Order: sequence, then structure tokens, then C-alpha cells
Amino acid sequence: MNILVTGGAGFIGSHLSERLIAEGNTVTCVDNLFTGDRTNIKSLEGHPNFSFIEHDIIYPLYLDDTIDRIYNLACPASPIHYQNNPVRTIKASTIGMINMLGLARAKKARILQASTSEVYGDPEVHPQPESYHGNVSTIGLRACYDEGKRCSETLCFDYHRMHGMEIKVVRIFNTYGPRMAVDDGRVVSNFMKQALTGEALTIYGDGLQTRSFCYVDDLVEGMIRMMNSEAAFMGPVNLGNPDEYTILQFAEEIKKLTGLDKDTVFKALPQDDPKQRRPDISLAKERLHWEPTISLVEGLATMKEDLERRLELT
Repeated sequence: MNILVTGGAGFIGSHLSERLIAEGNTVTCVDNLFTGDRTNIKSLEGHPNFSFIEHDIIYPLYLDDTIDRIYNLACPASPIHYQNNPVRTIKASTIGMINMLGLARAKKARILQASTSEVYGDPEVHPQPESYHGNVSTIGLRACYDEGKRCSETLCFDYHRMHGMEIKVVRIFNTYGPRMAVDDGRVVSNFMKQALTGEALTIYGDGLQTRSFCYVDDLVEGMIRMMNSEAAFMGPVNLGNPDEYTILQFAEEIKKLTGLDKDTVFKALPQDDPKQRRPDISLAKERLHWEPTISLVEGLATMKEDLERRLELT
């Protein structure tokens, strides 16, 4: 198939692009390189079935080629990045989503939207099923991302209802792995970088808030299964690892892996930071026959090797 991947030079997008190329597809990668990086797709450049277009999806994209499927991943996903320009962030999820839906409609392509667990906000239901409508502040610091992604889901379903388009929506929970940006700002990359450079780990709040961590290869498998599922199954569907850790527990895992022997530093919790996050993946198990297979210990070891190599190059 001819597949368009927006945000394809990003952390998740580059892994997805590699997998799609390996399966024999032709991939067009679109990225504005705000948080993406050309080094992430270095292994693909020069491949006869791969091409790269530097473009921001908040502007219309015109392509002459046939497009069978679109994976829309184009949006900053880390608070440190999406809060840097919140208006541009929400444009990516609204204007950018409209542009990609318009392109999909013109090409008669199936489109998958990469939504997020952030649509649940600071959840009052735990674990979070897809039926939970969330607890999100429309005026908080994270709203540009949370509300933007909620709107992108709405747009997908409205385009389906109005135009009969084939849409798919996945809600991605915390994902980690090789190529995660060193300055990503989220807990996995923060802890790993601090540990590998001999710094004390920084915990925001009391460390009792929880997260669930999914290795990127598991996530990509789930996204592809969702894209390939029957047309009538549109989602949204949670994709994440249901194994839940407090931040304190996660810090101990990082210390154990890296041999770090320093006391942890505690700082104030950022505004609107969710207290708990864990996916209910019953729907993904039932409809996609999917669940994560890579353990946290195994995934972190692979990420550690990758980050060590990249830190040596800087």
C-alpha cells in the first residue's frame, strides 16, 4: 500500500515507518521537524519505497500520488514541547486534523488518528476504559494538548458521519523506547538521562502518582492491527501497558538498571499533572487480539543502550 505517516520523523512515527517499510509498503513521511528529527529516519532515507516531505500539517498538503492509508501522528506530545507554543499545538490537532481528513477524503484513504490518554485528564475512574469521558480542564496549561486531541477525535467521527469516511482512533498511553528525545521532558527520558549522566533523579510531587509504560514496538503493533481491523470498528481504543507503577517505584527500577547511587530530589508537582494513569485494554484484547509483550525491564535495557550511544555523540 501507499501510506502517509505524518509526524513520521518523530519517536513513534519513525518506528512505525520502519515497520511499514519492512512489510513491503511505500511510505511517505511528513514532518515539520519541530519535535521530529531527520536522524530518526536515517536508516530509511535512500530506500526506494521511502520519501520525506518537510511540511507542517496546519497548512494544506497537496499530493499527486495515490494514498491508501494515513497515520496522523503530527503533534508535539510532551508537555515541555506543546506548552512552548500552545496555540500552534492546538492548531495541529484541529486545523491539521481537518487538513488530513480532507486529504483522506480526496484520496479515499482510511485514516488513523493518534489520540492520547490525556483525553481522560486527571481521571476519576481507574483504570480508564474508552467509555470514560474524562476530567479535563479547558483552561489549564495542558489544555492545548488535551482539548486539542479531544477535538481531533470529534472531527474524525463527524467526518465519518457526514462523508462515510473510514476512520480509526487510538488513545496512546505513556510510550518509551529508542529514539525518545533526550529533552523530551517526560519521566522516562528524564530519569534515564539523569541516571546515565550521574545526576540525582528528580521527582515532581510525592512520587505516589502512577503511570503505565508501553514499549514502542508493542504500540506500533497495536496501531497497525487497528488500521487493519474491519472498517466498522472505528474505536476509540486504548493502546498502552496495564502494568502500573508509582513514580517512586519507577525511579527504583531506573536506579537498579543504571547502578545510580544518589538520593532522589523532590520538586513541586506541575499544574494539572494527572495523579494516576492506567489503560483498560479489554477492548484491544477483544477486537484486535492485542496486548503488550515486552516487559519494562527488557524495554528499559534497550532504551538505555540507545540513549548511552546518543549521549556519547553529543
